Amino acid sequence: MKKLLTVALVIFCIAGSLSCKPEKSDQPGQFGSFPKKSEKSSKAEEPAETFTPEFLFDSSKAVKDEGHKDFSSITGFELTKNMMPGWNLGNTFDATGSTGLASEMSWGQPHTEKVMIDGLAKSGIKTIRIPVTWHNHISDKATYTINPEWMKRVKTVVDWAIENDMYVILNIHHDDYDKESKMPKCNGIYPNKTNLVESQRYLYNIWGQIATAFNNGYDEHLIFETMNEPRPKGTPDEWWFSGSSRSIEAARSLNQMNQTALDAIRATGGNNAKRFVMCPALAASENAASSSLFKMPTDVERGRLILSIHAYTPYSFAMESPGQREFTSQHKDELKNMFTKLNDKFIVNKYPVVIGEYGATNKENLEERLAWFDFFLTTAKSYGIPCCLWDNAVWEVAKGSSDYSEHYGYYNRKTQTWYFPEIINQIVESTK
Repeated sequence: MKKLLTVALVIFCIAGSLSCKPEKSDQPGQFGSFPKKSEKSSKAEEPAETFTPEFLFDSSKAVKDEGHKDFSSITGFELTKNMMPGWNLGNTFDATGSTGLASEMSWGQPHTEKVMIDGLAKSGIKTIRIPVTWHNHISDKATYTINPEWMKRVKTVVDWAIENDMYVILNIHHDDYDKESKMPKCNGIYPNKTNLVESQRYLYNIWGQIATAFNNGYDEHLIFETMNEPRPKGTPDEWWFSGSSRSIEAARSLNQMNQTALDAIRATGGNNAKRFVMCPALAASENAASSSLFKMPTDVERGRLILSIHAYTPYSFAMESPGQREFTSQHKDELKNMFTKLNDKFIVNKYPVVIGEYGATNKENLEERLAWFDFFLTTAKSYGIPCCLWDNAVWEVAKGSSDYSEHYGYYNRKTQTWYFPEIINQIVESTK
């Protein structure tokens, strides 16, 4: 979970009830009058930049998968049924605090060891989502080439999970540029017209390298997720799909970006020609996914695409600090409405859904959280939706404090125990 997420997601809990009209834009005279047809511009217009799908990375440095596993004929809905329950290796490989292998620990997490992954499997976790940030591990910005040592380290942890017969979700995580102005090369992605082509080049080359490192040696247990929470950062529309001209531009840009990432994965062939791929809407929100502007990409392989969303819902209970500590019937209705909308637009139309992040921050309200987990997960299961618990290892509320922000710690990675055994027991029970 991102450190900026806390304040932002309040918008999600009210977004469904808002009716927003797009702002008018591109009006003649808005920024000065247009030249008349008979007038000639004093400066010739530069042709619009276009994206060409080509791999620019240094293939001699790319990590190559030399394994072999047969890919089964499992359907997307069969896959998602088998993925319950899930967990996130949060604030680890997604950290942006430094470069090099030490960045894995730069946000305060311990070095990931096989015993940690083994402990999760023994606890009943079936899926591990491994968020990874890549832009701070590019060794050659001219070619978008990823440091092979970073790729090998990610591959090691993925393999530990696969050895435990777990499903793994691998993604591009905190690779979001932080402002809507022109983005320097190799600084990640940004969903607007100004940065669309550079975002596409970045996605095509990063996914080309990931898919080269993870191909025939991995069957359907490895799932790719194109992006994490792509959004127009640094703007009023960052977390809220408002229907403004900016958010409409962002949604349309993101549709192209999802398509580009998928095309890069498919271009590597082998098992990646039929790899299951998760695609998010803006900010990975149900609100943006429910918009008519959001489109799943076009795929050469039928039935291999999955919608990816995040749901710290209801915000007032699951995330807001101090918010509400009691899980109410009104909160249940909000969750029912969210799942109904996901069903009506996606599941009915043959697109499975995965909730890649969810959780309820610790407000020293264990019994209420248990009720929330039970309702959330049993409802999700009824629609065949697996959910991956966000875990940032922050679990204990300071004595006498009412600051409940970002307390999403559940699993003690050092001792392979759970801070709240009742919660993991409830998660396993509710997803049986």
